[in-house]
Amino acid sequence: MRRVKLTSAFGMPMYMNHIKLQLASLNAMEVPTISKFKVGLCQLSVNPDKNQNLIRARNLIKVAADQGARLVVLPEMWNCPGSADNFAEYAEDFDNGDSSPSFSMLSEVASCFGITIVGGSIPECCNGRLYNTCCVFGSDGKLKAKHRKIHLFDIDVPGDISFKESDSFAAGDEPTIAETDIGRIGIGICHDICFPELAMIYRAKGAHIICYPGAFNMSTGELLWELVQRAR
Repeated sequence: MRRVKLTSAFGMPMYMNHIKLQLASLNAMEVPTISKFKVGLCQLSVNPDKNQNLIRARNLIKVAADQGARLVVLPEMWNCPGSADNFAEYAEDFDNGDSSPSFSMLSEVASCFGITIVGGSIPECCNGRLYNTCCVFGSDGKLKAKHRKIHLFDIDVPGDISFKESDSFAAGDEPTIAETDIGRIGIGICHDICFPELAMIYRAKGAHIICYPGAFNMSTGELLWELVQRAR
């Protein structure tokens, strides 16, 4: 399978595996059916105390599981304040259990409650680079997939907001599908939702669900968040 450079409607490059995306063939595909189940969406108020953020997240996951949720989804950057000054300090090396308490907590509670968790995103440290990464854990507590945010959010609105995610993070370059007990889940993170090509790839690969954990700002997110959700 060869790799090609795709350009989105926003004019930004996307590096992905080459897949035929003819609409006729997509419409003809048979999408597997899955049983109905409850989804728990956890909204957290993040503060500078990482341990407190982990405790809040764990408690909310437990509440969702106790109410019958089989899939629980956390938001983007739920373990640290969303500022470039914090990302390196709060980052975790997922290959080192002693330095990845957020990763370990999600694995433990997924197994404890027998649920699937789409772990929002946290800063990941790997080979000297930082990534905005979402981990998906199965009901056995094992990591099913890891998605590194592909489309980093850079914005400069004079007098309102200026933020350049690419100053802190390296971009991922692969679409991610997690095979779980409740179905096949395609993963994107926040700004990834603005690029239809990623959703089309997940559709072509037979995803039952696409999750986009996000932390949109009010300056731009309020204008487009609900609209792009419907579009996908």
